[in-house]
Amino acid sequence: MDTKNLNCVIIGASHAGANCAMELRKQGWQGNIYLIDTDAHLPYHKPPLSKEYLSKEEEGATNFKPLFALERYQEEEITLQLGLKVTKVIEKQKSVILSNGESIRYDKLVIATGASAIVPPIEGIEACRKVSVLRSAKDAIQIQQDFKRSNNKEVVIIGGGYIGLETAASLRKLGGNITVLEREERILARVAPIALADYFQELHTANGVKIYTGASAIKIIETDDAIEIQCNNGNVFTADVLIVGAGVKPNTFVAEEIGAEINNGIKVDENLQTTVEDVYAIGDVAQFYHPTYKEWMRLESVQNAVDQAKIVASNIIGNSQNYNAIPWFWSDQYHVKLQMVGLSKGFTHMVIRTEVDKKDCFSIWYFKNDALIAVDTVNNGKAFVLGGKFIQNKILVDPLKIADNTIPFKPNNFIKTETNAH
Repeated sequence: MDTKNLNCVIIGASHAGANCAMELRKQGWQGNIYLIDTDAHLPYHKPPLSKEYLSKEEEGATNFKPLFALERYQEEEITLQLGLKVTKVIEKQKSVILSNGESIRYDKLVIATGASAIVPPIEGIEACRKVSVLRSAKDAIQIQQDFKRSNNKEVVIIGGGYIGLETAASLRKLGGNITVLEREERILARVAPIALADYFQELHTANGVKIYTGASAIKIIETDDAIEIQCNNGNVFTADVLIVGAGVKPNTFVAEEIGAEINNGIKVDENLQTTVEDVYAIGDVAQFYHPTYKEWMRLESVQNAVDQAKIVASNIIGNSQNYNAIPWFWSDQYHVKLQMVGLSKGFTHMVIRTEVDKKDCFSIWYFKNDALIAVDTVNNGKAFVLGGKFIQNKILVDPLKIADNTIPFKPNNFIKTETNAH
């Protein structure tokens, strides 16, 4: 495919967009590449925002780790358009209009616009000046500054998902008095089984974080000195810093502009192309069908973003590839590294394995009938790697042998054979 005189426009310069630009060059795209993002920072790693960055002692540090050095973009002749918003897409003219009035024509368009934080419709929240979310470098800087300058270091976090818990751990390390409000009956209700949720609740409680479940904030009142949060159960909390971690919604504006199909994200086919020709979607914003798990899904993970960037670059070049990567995720809280591979939704049974003589080291293995579909591991890199290989290669695993912690972590020790089939 001759691409010398073609333009590829990528909207969104986080993990998916930036990696897509680099992959296009790596795989032979010779035309122009435009990488556009509303964030004025050089594209940076997002996961550390709620982890290492918030727990830094120095205030206002802006040394966010870039995905690629500025010189790399220059060497690859990738045009960065940072701090600019796409205000309109004209499909008939195949062009995008930026907030500075510039118009850029595209032959191929990649939408990597990610997702935005959901701010629940709580009475008084829109009028509150001190409410923060955590999705960008700007958000992280604001939270850090508000926390460091507060008198009592009282922090209330609405939402007991991974972002909320990681933020709680980071600010607790700095001496904050942290309260987490979760409207569900337990934390991590939508993303983890009870066993894992109970472990993290105990971990945070042991570190001095107060967690209230079944607690929905219904009204927020801001005064000169503090923020008052009123809950449905009658409890009232006072905070210097209020952070909302209540989930995200995909940024589908660009796709809506050109009439692409939307359904919990921008719907794409096995090549990650939208329902509009020459327009692709990748990363947090894309809804795709996963052949291994046999369902439509939208994943919010760095792995998914990077892997989809490679696949879509290949398809744009003309080397057709389908997306079928096994997803994996991670979370760092205090001394604990949680690593997850696969998707446990729909599991029929699970096995919990605790390692001998190792504190805070265990793994949860999820099976759907005979098939291993996911593994969650706590401080156990071996189980994470091994589980991923088993799932990727569709290897049948013996649950009884996995459960036996006297059996060493070696692949052949756990493979189910006819002689040990149950």
